[in-house]
Amino acid sequence: MRDPNVSRSVAGRLSPERRATDLRRLRAERFDVLVIGGGVTGAGAALDAASRGLKVALVEARDFAAGTSSRSSKLIHGGLRYLEQLEFHLVHEALTERGLLATRLAPHLVRPVPFLVPLPAGRGLRDLPARILRRSYYGTGVAAYDVFAGIFGTGRGMPLHRHLTREATRRVFPSLRADAVAGAIRYYDGQVDDARLVVTLARTAASLGATVVSSARAVGLIRQAREVTGVRVRDLEAPAGSPDAEFEVRARTVIAATGVWTDDMSRMLNDVGLRPGLRVRASKGVHLVVPRSAITGETGLILRTATSVLFVIPWGGHWIIGTTDTDWHLDRSHPAASARDIDYLLKQVNTVLDRPLTTADIEGVYAGLRPLLAGEADSTSKLSREHAVIEPMLGLLLVAGGKYTTYRVMATDVVDRAARRLGGVRASRTADLPLLGADGYAAMWRDRADLARRHGVPVGVVEHLLERYGTLTLDVLALIDADPLLASPLAGAPEYLAAEVTYAARAEGALHLEDVLTRRTRISIETTHRGLESAEHTAELMGAVLGWDAARRAREVEHYRARVEAERQSQRMPDDVAADAARLGAPDVRGYAADRGGDGDPATLPST
Repeated sequence: MRDPNVSRSVAGRLSPERRATDLRRLRAERFDVLVIGGGVTGAGAALDAASRGLKVALVEARDFAAGTSSRSSKLIHGGLRYLEQLEFHLVHEALTERGLLATRLAPHLVRPVPFLVPLPAGRGLRDLPARILRRSYYGTGVAAYDVFAGIFGTGRGMPLHRHLTREATRRVFPSLRADAVAGAIRYYDGQVDDARLVVTLARTAASLGATVVSSARAVGLIRQAREVTGVRVRDLEAPAGSPDAEFEVRARTVIAATGVWTDDMSRMLNDVGLRPGLRVRASKGVHLVVPRSAITGETGLILRTATSVLFVIPWGGHWIIGTTDTDWHLDRSHPAASARDIDYLLKQVNTVLDRPLTTADIEGVYAGLRPLLAGEADSTSKLSREHAVIEPMLGLLLVAGGKYTTYRVMATDVVDRAARRLGGVRASRTADLPLLGADGYAAMWRDRADLARRHGVPVGVVEHLLERYGTLTLDVLALIDADPLLASPLAGAPEYLAAEVTYAARAEGALHLEDVLTRRTRISIETTHRGLESAEHTAELMGAVLGWDAARRAREVEHYRARVEAERQSQRMPDDVAADAARLGAPDVRGYAADRGGDGDPATLPST
């Protein structure tokens, strides 16, 4: 539990000193709940358990949200297409969570974003009945979406839908081809910086007393007879050859929220002849990022494709275009986008744009893997977006499947299962627990001009910070007050401040250059240089906090450059196999021997 004399903000700082303290706790203490996996579900489970007064630890092999949870479509949505599939319970559940996040839990991170559902144009009067039918069909679906949000979605937090004529549609989105649309329906969903939400969840759990450690990989289960009593963990930041690098963590219950690595956890039980009965299938989703100037429009788009849907999503000064939905059986830590994926997305979006996009328009590309519960369907787009919680062995719980929007439901379900085993545990309270930065956000946003004046920065800077940190903006501004040079823009990425890099290393658990350039900020996908022009400045700022010498800074920059080059090469490859081979040309910075003072080859450790 948190010291009542310490503020939530301070108690939730994931500083280098906090990591050292938490590593000592992992070695010395026994926990009620140990969570493996620092994605949105694992961080959510750690928060849920800590909020119930349990003694909680969370270990993550790489960085928070390093896998699926930083590579989504950046949407908190009800799943409009699930209505068509008659998955009403999924829509109900997701819209409820969307409302909670947008109004109560994380209004600083989740906000409304408008979308158009374009209605295809017909050919004169003979197609008029078909056009009327399509508008009625889509309109009924969007209206039902709003009804579900209004009736079931606690604090809906989103405006209602509206029908638009062809002319109104073109005014809202001039880049739509005039001959491609007969009008549109505008509706709203939620947008989120997915990686920032995850680190905020982890910090909120830490503020309630949870032990939270990244770069700590679970390498084996500890058992007594047929009961799991803990996990063997390897500290990937420990010096090479350190006898303290691997240790045991004792726990009454272990929760594995490992996403597409769930099958790896299952294989740890093979030696006792157990088959967990839960299989996860990885589906690759690729997104493109293009500058806002490449497309003229005020809203997002949702388009039908032959196999799924395609989103065109406004993202600050950019657009996100995605996604694909294909099976992936290769490296899960670094899924690679191929030239085929990129060509597919460009082809799909160009069917409705008056100026076709080309590869020259692309600023960034990212690929992620959805953990889908495996079934009999041939296409991953038909697999279940529901989740499952199983207990294959006493003391071990696996949670898998689901979707980003419903992370809190998944977390509650798995911790409820743990609570039944532990006994005497109160019910979940996360539906009423604002995340760090949410308390007082509306008032601070209202008074943002005064805040800017008091700290001597432009109002635009304060707005940028509020939309990323909420009321924790005060912590970032305090860094600037102490060192005005931190108010300067980051090299190569003027929309970000130097102070944000310092804050990421001091309070947000960032341990490596890529943690900041790909997750604490989104520079790696928002700039054509993919973060290369920001790398040295970022390394200097991080190094001042983390104690890096010149050699360590140079190695971090070298590693990041290799990562970017490998990703660029993969995106020129014709298929998944070639793209995967190209991406694996750059080693993972975690377990990288040179960074730990060793002379050996980079370690090749899979991630949880």
